[in-house]
Amino acid sequence: MAKSRSKNKDNARRAKKKTSILTTEGVEYVDWKDVNLLRRFMSDRSKVRARRVTGNDAQQQKEVARAIKNAREMALLPYVTRITQQRGPRGDRGDRGDRGDRGDRGDRGDRGDRGDRGDRGDRGPRGDRMPRDEPGPAGGEVGIEGNGEVPPDAAAEEEL
Repeated sequence: MAKSRSKNKDNARRAKKKTSILTTEGVEYVDWKDVNLLRRFMSDRSKVRARRVTGNDAQQQKEVARAIKNAREMALLPYVTRITQQRGPRGDRGDRGDRGDRGDRGDRGDRGDRGDRGDRGDRGPRGDRMPRDEPGPAGGEVGIEGNGEVPPDAAAEEEL
């Protein structure tokens, strides 16, 4: 036997239809220069509010959206409003659980603190890749190490 769904919950949610600000105030034309009216159709982050929130019908929503876009283009309304949060002192970090301030990171072996990577020393570039800032094989001779420099003993052989 199939269960019948109760629609009382849905009807209770939609019991009262929201009336539009435009109809209650008797606005016939949505003017893009009327910033105070247009701000009532925007969220605190400057997004256009949905029809179900404002109570506009489809035609009113199109007119409001077009007016907001025109006002934004003319720099009367912002595209985005950033909300900044006030942050407290960084001493209390309760969201990290038992890790605390990440002080003990375990044994790193011979890698050090990973902050000082150092230069590559005399090892040359990693693998067979050429360094990005130096010319490749087309730019001249390529040495044995692959760094563009010809070692002194190889240069002596070329002269012979």
